[in-house]
Amino acid sequence: MKYLLLTIITVFTITQVNAQNYNFGKVSKAELEEKWHPTDSSASAAILYKKEHVNFFFDESRGFMQRREIQFRIKIYNKDGFDWATKKVYLYKGQKDESISGLKGFSYNLEGSKIKKDKLSSDGKFKEDYNDYLKINSFTMPNVKQGTVIEYKYTINSPRIGIDDFVLQYNIPINKLDVKVATPQYYIYNSQLNPRAKFIPKLNKTTQQVSVPFDYKIDMIDINEENVPALNAEAYAGNINNYRSGMSMELTAILNAQKVIEKTFSTNWEKVSKTIYDSQNFGGQLGRTSFYKDDLEALLAGANEDFEKAILVENLVKSKVKWNGNYSKYAQKGIRAAYKEGEGNVADINLMVVAMLRSQGVNANPVLISTRNNGIPLFPTREGFNYVICCVQSGDSYMLIDATEKYSTNNVLPQRVLNWRGRLIEAKGVSRWVDIKPNTKSVESTMLNIKINDDFNITGKVSKNLTDYIAYRYRKEYAQATPESHIKALEKDNGNLEISTIDFKNRKDIYKDVKVSYEYNLADAVDEIGDKLYFSPLLFMAMKENPFKLEERQYPIDFIIPYEDKYLINIMLPEGYVLESLPKSEAIAFNDNDVKFVYVAKANGSYLQLKVQLDINNPTVLPKDYKDFKAFFGKIVEKQGEQIVLNKAKP
Repeated sequence: MKYLLLTIITVFTITQVNAQNYNFGKVSKAELEEKWHPTDSSASAAILYKKEHVNFFFDESRGFMQRREIQFRIKIYNKDGFDWATKKVYLYKGQKDESISGLKGFSYNLEGSKIKKDKLSSDGKFKEDYNDYLKINSFTMPNVKQGTVIEYKYTINSPRIGIDDFVLQYNIPINKLDVKVATPQYYIYNSQLNPRAKFIPKLNKTTQQVSVPFDYKIDMIDINEENVPALNAEAYAGNINNYRSGMSMELTAILNAQKVIEKTFSTNWEKVSKTIYDSQNFGGQLGRTSFYKDDLEALLAGANEDFEKAILVENLVKSKVKWNGNYSKYAQKGIRAAYKEGEGNVADINLMVVAMLRSQGVNANPVLISTRNNGIPLFPTREGFNYVICCVQSGDSYMLIDATEKYSTNNVLPQRVLNWRGRLIEAKGVSRWVDIKPNTKSVESTMLNIKINDDFNITGKVSKNLTDYIAYRYRKEYAQATPESHIKALEKDNGNLEISTIDFKNRKDIYKDVKVSYEYNLADAVDEIGDKLYFSPLLFMAMKENPFKLEERQYPIDFIIPYEDKYLINIMLPEGYVLESLPKSEAIAFNDNDVKFVYVAKANGSYLQLKVQLDINNPTVLPKDYKDFKAFFGKIVEKQGEQIVLNKAKP
């Protein structure tokens, strides 16, 4: 009966989807009456219908123009889904701007037995310039509440040949997905689905002959899917967008009127790299030297080693040019203008570092990167890279530099960059892969002194030493904080913890370890039951719960960097008490020491000492190993929560 009922529900749901009228304005009472999604009851909203049709039409004065038609129908189940009532449309700016037309929208609500319809009005529409390349048209649907269905449509008209990526999965389910792409035979595209996604749609490819305004063929891709599951975030999954279903359309060639190849683009990684390098806004920037020549000569006087020069140049660029927050592999202003104006995008800044070092005979080269939020480029593609850093080579060693961040340093890059590997391009356009992720462990060492007072409050001192990426993250979070806000952040969510006299050393010296120390007072950490005292020796530093709660996992666990987290805990026994029991010393390992946990506890007269250490040697845990890792990590949390028991000494 259970399986029969499930089958009936599934068939009913599919029948309803197939029978649904998705024409604009044809929202049904059944859609408005729906209280939760039939296949995902946890969904805060659902996309009842998404239409995205792209085609090209011929304009006699401008040639082929791109038209992108968008239509959404979205059901809002609860207040967590209200964000779906606001939409931002990004439009490219240039010599010929993209434009939006035909924007219409309605909100539908059920009032009694009647459907009330509210129109998107002009006061719900907004425009803004995002940066030099993009502008934003946004709108917010009216009268949205629990149970509302919203619907909107618009068309983007563009002179661009490049086709933006198609998003085929969201963090809410899609009932009906309707995507069509029609491209003239003169533009050759390579369509690619994200191979890391769990949901892979079927592509139906056909051709069609047209005769307006002249005879030519159209290549067509059709995607028609139903019941697309939501993409749900998982703890420590890294960037969930790496697993989102999507399709990219990479332009690989342009044909002339005689249908002969006029221009080719990416076909392998060497050609991709050379195409990018040959751009005036990439390789064309690397030979420019005159505007910084005097500054550089004064800076590097007396510097002999290549890595020494690299550090000096990195610091010069950081002091001279502020990052404007824009990603790109291509210079936005050009390195000369960026240097003079004191601001630029990623490429302006890091290509400047390369150019300066090359002018001094240092073996420096740009490295193309796909940031973590851009995914991993698995196929040869120019659009797969959206960032560039600098690599300095000296002998068998190399140093990676990103001068956009104040607290990053040699081989310690911003987290956004740590995405597998990058493509290094040498002076003649020859390219190769280089590893970007760190292979040495960052270390957080903590010394915790504990004294149990007569009132059973605990006082003591914490001393921390942080290296590499852990130091970088700490500086980024706290280097600009006042001592008061720093203390408040450390006290947050830690019960009755009170911190005083905090000391933060090497706050700005990025080439030294971060050192933090503070004194603390902790109430209610010791339980007195009869003549016995119970407390957990890691106090407020213990993990409170296992972050891995799912029964099964679809995506890898990604700790991003290998690291070592270790504690040395010294406990002074309170007068009049003796040790009754101490947590057992133990060492456990996961997957041949990919992750290792060691807990050593021993007594020495009136003192107790514990050494606790967690080593993440391999920061990636595959889904097939998840259940074992979840159990392993649960043991770590359980061990950290074990208590020391003291007994009142007999007279």
